[in-house]
Amino acid sequence: MPRRIGIFGGTFDPPHLGHMILAAEAADQLSLDTVLWMLAPQPPHKRGKRITNFEQRAEMVRACIGKEPRFELSLLENDRPGPHYTSDTLTILQQLYPGEELILLIGGDSLHYLSTWHEPQSVIAQIDELGVMQRPGEDFDWGALDTTFPNILAKLRMIDAPLLEISSTEIRERAASGHHFRYYLADAVYQLIQENQFYQ
Repeated sequence: MPRRIGIFGGTFDPPHLGHMILAAEAADQLSLDTVLWMLAPQPPHKRGKRITNFEQRAEMVRACIGKEPRFELSLLENDRPGPHYTSDTLTILQQLYPGEELILLIGGDSLHYLSTWHEPQSVIAQIDELGVMQRPGEDFDWGALDTTFPNILAKLRMIDAPLLEISSTEIRERAASGHHFRYYLADAVYQLIQENQFYQ
């Protein structure tokens, strides 16, 4: 049986409980053996924005996922020159995990804008399934998706997950302004932020 590997990309600045819940629900509902937390050095869509040092974010992700055996941090994108496009990352993952099933995990908002990605057809061609975390009441134009990406509907897997209204941006702002942010994070991540004053 090939292993089922979920690819969960993000800047994780910082990784919070919402990320953990989404990754756990994806693992359970899609029967994933591993969820790779694909840490992005400088995502193309966030150029010009201030992002915490890669090593510090990697340390926070390790602290966040350390006790979950199905979660694994991937530093792949930092080990190669940018820009870091999903299509290129998938090409490398296919070489690293030959014969395994690759399941790309994205939010519903990303599905709406999939046609604007770099080489989106290549992305769909290289994955076995596309796990989409759908917000309650969110609708998609299935006809348009099917027209733009002829193979996508067969690969789509909707993930029913409680999407907490937590954002990394809000956590950073709360930390910087001295407001409460303790219970948005795993204990170990909160301790790292406090000890190193990452956002203060």
